[in-house]
Amino acid sequence: MNRSRQILFGKNDELKLEKHINVNDNAKEGIFRCRIIYEDSVISVEFTPYFPAIIKTLKTVDAGSLVYDHKYLDRSSLISLIDKTIADDILIIRNGCITDTSFTNIIFSDGHRWLTPDTPLLPGTMRELLIRQGLIKTSRIKLNDIHNFTHFRLINSMLGNEGPLIPVSFII
Repeated sequence: MNRSRQILFGKNDELKLEKHINVNDNAKEGIFRCRIIYEDSVISVEFTPYFPAIIKTLKTVDAGSLVYDHKYLDRSSLISLIDKTIADDILIIRNGCITDTSFTNIIFSDGHRWLTPDTPLLPGTMRELLIRQGLIKTSRIKLNDIHNFTHFRLINSMLGNEGPLIPVSFII
């Protein structure tokens, strides 16, 4: 958040989230998502129950010149690419390279190692953690490279690295 504030709003001071987050009693049991809405300062902090989406199929979509390098409140540019009558979510392609899905980073397995695209739209915090821990490596992965893998997983800060192992044949 502080990095985004610096890039987007020119703010170099560091906000300490512990000064802004007060967990309500109703959010102390169960799994909740904390959303912090901010510009140059914190506007609001929201807690909502978290229920992971069931994703079984991904439809490849060319994102063209789509830029989504920060978590924006307005996600309409991403959401408009999803057609749930075809697949549960999208696998975004830009310049022939795989990037992300609409709400997660993606990792691919060839049965021996896990790779994540080196061209993400948004390099998420879970992706960064797994790279630093040496559990995944970055690689240039083009759309026509998918056949080199057997499975994929969707990762983000809520799902962690324990989401379902999905066959790449479920990418359409």
